Amino acid sequence: MSAGPSGGPASGASNVEIESKYDVDDDTPLPDWSALPGVVSVGEPEPRDLDARYVDTAHHDLSRKGIAVRRRRGGPDEGWHVKGPREGGGRRETQWPLGEVADDDADPVVPAEIQEAVSAWARPPFLPLARVRNQRTAYALTDAEGALVAEFVDDRVRARDERRGVDSSWREWEVELGPAGPSDDAGRAKFFAAVDAAVAAAGGRPAASGSKLGRALGH
Repeated sequence: MSAGPSGGPASGASNVEIESKYDVDDDTPLPDWSALPGVVSVGEPEPRDLDARYVDTAHHDLSRKGIAVRRRRGGPDEGWHVKGPREGGGRRETQWPLGEVADDDADPVVPAEIQEAVSAWARPPFLPLARVRNQRTAYALTDAEGALVAEFVDDRVRARDERRGVDSSWREWEVELGPAGPSDDAGRAKFFAAVDAAVAAAGGRPAASGSKLGRALGH
């Protein structure tokens, strides 16, 4: 991801996220990553406090097309995010800087550049859809040179479906490929097969929902 002048995401920077998600119980121990291809070291735990506010039109025009728009506070990629439908085994995410936020609890006001970015799928007004708060612990999985093969995150999530007034909570894991991860389909398949095996050995299972937003909305 390209960086802006403040170290956050550059305006309109995008990449394709290639990741796997897993459901785990509150007391499931962390996996043993020693068998992952190319991984020789697991970094120290990095705590992150994330707060994401999702928006959509009254008729869910974005959700119906597989698009998610959120404003997220916290973490290295804090800002506005537009996540598109799945493509090439992943999902494209475009980011913009956060800008000023006067009140975390106020309804998010979608900036003009994000409105323009999604104008092919939806037009304002955009209304609150869900809030997802996440106590995340991130671990860098690195190769012999210290380059990032993948990032593993252990997420403890509290969510609210703003339109139904329904609260939920759960724990999940994600493993996302980094710049030093395998770039070919066969290499990626081998890597994620090893991830699946390590997760299963620890007591995890494939995620029942494809995204935190979907789970918050009961999908």
